[in-house]
Amino acid sequence: MIKLPIYMDHQSTTPLDSRVLSAMKPYLEGMFGNASSRHHRFGVEAREAVETAREQTRKYIGARHAKEVVWTSGATESNNLAIQGVSHLYRKRGNHIITSVIEHKSVLDTCSFLEGEGFRITYLPVTQEGIIRLQDLEQAITDQTILISIMHANNEIGTIQPVAEIGEVAKKRNIFFHCDASQSAGKIPIDVQTMGIDLLSISAHKMYGPKGAGALYVRSENPRVRLQPLIFGGGQEEAWRSGTLNVPGIAGFAKAFEIAVAEMADESERLLRLRTQLFEWFRKYIPEVHCNGSLQYRLPGNLNVSFAYVEGEALLELINQTIAVSSGSACSQTTLEPSYVLKALGVQGDLAHTSIRFGLGRFNTAEEVMFTAHYVAEAVAKLRESSALYKETQKKLTSSTTV
Repeated sequence: MIKLPIYMDHQSTTPLDSRVLSAMKPYLEGMFGNASSRHHRFGVEAREAVETAREQTRKYIGARHAKEVVWTSGATESNNLAIQGVSHLYRKRGNHIITSVIEHKSVLDTCSFLEGEGFRITYLPVTQEGIIRLQDLEQAITDQTILISIMHANNEIGTIQPVAEIGEVAKKRNIFFHCDASQSAGKIPIDVQTMGIDLLSISAHKMYGPKGAGALYVRSENPRVRLQPLIFGGGQEEAWRSGTLNVPGIAGFAKAFEIAVAEMADESERLLRLRTQLFEWFRKYIPEVHCNGSLQYRLPGNLNVSFAYVEGEALLELINQTIAVSSGSACSQTTLEPSYVLKALGVQGDLAHTSIRFGLGRFNTAEEVMFTAHYVAEAVAKLRESSALYKETQKKLTSSTTV
């Protein structure tokens, strides 16, 4: 029995796993202490939870030291702290930053802000599959380059970047490498050592943890990375991120990461199977459907497709009556402009306007995928019935086949 509505917007956020909630509950109730209060039992319990979570997170990303994990409110703050923190502290070394045109807005807007302060930003283009070219990266580097910031996986199209190769380039040129892993953490393997990552941003709510909890990995050796803080006050987190720690959120973050890593292989295989089936049904039932981004180098649960000859807003509204999906980043839904990510891929205006992101997740079933395929096919067919352009195109195709 399918329960409606169906949730398929897991790149936007994920539901809280019940096992994560159970791990958080003690710190929402009796163990409510402030982790900075070290002289009584309540504070000691909170501090122990925070440090246990820090050690767990260290292991999951391959960091050498637990102190390299800095707690934040989420990936947006982590991205800001990494980029602004490095840029301001190392400005005497250089003023050049390299990123890509398809980064999350928390990276792009931060870089835009720094441009106003006199920093020079290079925005690397991407291929039609949404992947940067390593030769473009190497050619963009100058003697003033202090930071490369490239995401691990894109939030709209799921494309996975060649992070290890980028890390190798950065290491050879003695440039700090920051990677936004908010979409990839818990979904595909991450090892900051083998990938050459110096700063890594993670958010709990993308992997079935609580909102408002995140982390920034900051390498402490080979090379040692220092940061200019964004928030000043109590001196928490080595004075890099002052503020009372979100103990329940941190406990939930660690539990969510633990579950995701333990179940990663099986879940990735299952989601890839469901995604493949969904796309195959779309192609079977819907003419003129186009996948955006690489199918080979892609998060297993992500499918971003465009439907020709329909009005994008109308299609999204129709689908969202029964199935929760999005047309792109949840952080960029206040504009009717086509996705800047799809534009960077070279997707034409009409198709970019009709793109829908289907984000499959842990609790989606094969029955829901089948229902979605048929529901979307009916929605597209309904909208195309009122499309003069579609009717004209079909008429031309019919005429050409009968000649």
